[in-house]
Amino acid sequence: MRRWTAAGAAALIGVVLVQPAAAQTTSLAGVIDFHVHSGPDSRPRSVGDLEIARIAKRAGMRGLVLKNHFTMTADRAWLAMQEVPGLEIFGGVALNHSVGGLNAEVVRQMVAFSGGRGKVVWLPTFDAEFWMTRAGDPGAFVPVMRGGEMDPALGEIFDLVAEHDLVLAMGHSSPEEVLALIPEARARGVEQILVTHGLGQSPTPDQLRAMADHDVVIELVWLAVMNGQFSYADYADAIREYGARHFLLASDLGQAGNPLHPDGLNALMDGLRGEGISDADIDVMIRDNPARLLGLDP
Repeated sequence: MRRWTAAGAAALIGVVLVQPAAAQTTSLAGVIDFHVHSGPDSRPRSVGDLEIARIAKRAGMRGLVLKNHFTMTADRAWLAMQEVPGLEIFGGVALNHSVGGLNAEVVRQMVAFSGGRGKVVWLPTFDAEFWMTRAGDPGAFVPVMRGGEMDPALGEIFDLVAEHDLVLAMGHSSPEEVLALIPEARARGVEQILVTHGLGQSPTPDQLRAMADHDVVIELVWLAVMNGQFSYADYADAIREYGARHFLLASDLGQAGNPLHPDGLNALMDGLRGEGISDADIDVMIRDNPARLLGLDP
C-alpha cells in the first residue's frame, strides 16, 4: 500500500479541512471500521493497536476490525478491549504463507482463543495469485483455485467459517475467483461474505451485478481514493447502481505517514455526500452492514 502522496494530502485537505463546519463535525457514533491496520507489524504503521483503539473511542466510534496480512489479530483485539472498554474490537486471520496458507488449523485455533474476538477469515491477500501476478511478483502464491475448481483445502475452512458464524472475506482474489467461490461457500453454510477491496480487483459491471445478486457485501475503502485509484464519483456511481445495502465503507488506513483512520472515514463520508449519497445510505454502509457482518445489533 502506498504512503500518503501529495494528491492524497490534497484530497484530505479538500474534503476534511476546508469543508463547512457541519462537514468537519460529522459524527462517528456507531461507526465500525472494518479494515484497520496497526502495529505491531512487519510493515511500518502509524499507530499501535492500543493507540488506535483509544483514538477511535475518543472519536465516538463503535468498533474496529484489526487486520494484519501476516499474523492473527483475535488475541490483540481482546487485549485492546481490556484497555479500552466500551469499544467493540474484533480480529481475524489472513490465509497467507505466514500462517500456512489455506490452513484450517489456524482458523480452528483462532475461534478457540480466549475472548472470542476472532471473527474474520480473509482469503490470501498479498500472497493471492491475482495480486502477485498483477504486481509482477515471481514468488509462490497461495492458490484458491486449481484447474478451474476450488482448492480442496477451502472446504474445511468454509465449514469452520459456517460453524462459527465467521465472516468470509475474499482477500485479493480475482473477480472470477470470487464468483466461483461464493456458491461453494454458500453451499457449505457460509452466510456472511465480504468482497475485500470490491472495486480494486477491477470487476466488470456484470461481475459486480453478479456479486450483488449473490447478496454479498462489497468493500469500498478510503485509501483507494486517497491514492487516486478511485474517485468519490466512482464509488457513488457503484452505490447508486447496485444499492447501498451491498456495500461497506472502511478506511484501510494505518500505514506510516498516512492520515489516521477516523480522518479517512470522515473524508469518505463527506466525499460521498458531496456526490449526492444520502446520510441514510451512508449509515447502512458504515454502521449497519459492518454490525450485521459481525453479529452485532444494528
